[in-house]
Amino acid sequence: MSEFLYMGGYAAYVWPSYLLALLILVLNLVAPFYCARRVKRALVRKARLSRRAT
Repeated sequence: MSEFLYMGGYAAYVWPSYLLALLILVLNLVAPFYCARRVKRALVRKARLSRRAT
């Protein structure tokens, strides 16, 4: 098992790249939810403003 984790001496390069790839994948999954929430808030704000104007 330690040989696998050592990656033939390249562990210092391999594991950080795996972690970076995992981080990017997680951000790609989470980002749309935050963007949708922001858009919904903006739409609600616009609807409230338009109700006040009429």
